[in-house]
Amino acid sequence: MRHDHDPPHRERVDAARNRAAILKAAALLFAEHGADAVSMDRVAAAAGVGKGTVYRRFGDRSGLAAALLAARERELREAVVDGPPPLGPGAPAGARLAAFVGAYLDHVAGHLDLLRTSETSPPGARYRSAAYRFCHDHLTSLLDTAPDPHTTAHALLAALSAEHVGALLPELGAHRLRMGLLDLAAGCAAPDAPSGAVLPRR
Repeated sequence: MRHDHDPPHRERVDAARNRAAILKAAALLFAEHGADAVSMDRVAAAAGVGKGTVYRRFGDRSGLAAALLAARERELREAVVDGPPPLGPGAPAGARLAAFVGAYLDHVAGHLDLLRTSETSPPGARYRSAAYRFCHDHLTSLLDTAPDPHTTAHALLAALSAEHVGALLPELGAHRLRMGLLDLAAGCAAPDAPSGAVLPRR
């Protein structure tokens, strides 16, 4: 028996299936060729959908990258909000700051190509994202000993951007970059602290 609500239901099922197919195709193509080398037309062809479907659903390549990153960013947010200390609640602010910097650096290093695309196309996209706002709010709360926690949180996140991390990793190596960012976070948290007072390192 046919019901009036059947066509919209089928459309919702089709939309969900198309979204999954597009994200799967984009993930495979981005991993194989790099996000910058993959066109929206190529993603559409690999997913078996029209290119208009891809543009309507995701807007552009940065929207695709942001959608692929959403699950990873959700995991980081859940660890910060509900996970065990020191990344989650229950540890001193300095320990939580160090844990967050380390975890965020791991996230960036593990998804450099996707993050570069999502952060820079269009310009300023990073600062308008929900993930950035969450990270900024979290850092602001941890940096309450800084003269201006709001601005300091932006500065620390700038040092953790995909563009910055990607440029410095080949030159400094992963360990040196991590230690440098932890030292930077320590200085941001307590700019007037004695030189021997540092944040715990992960």
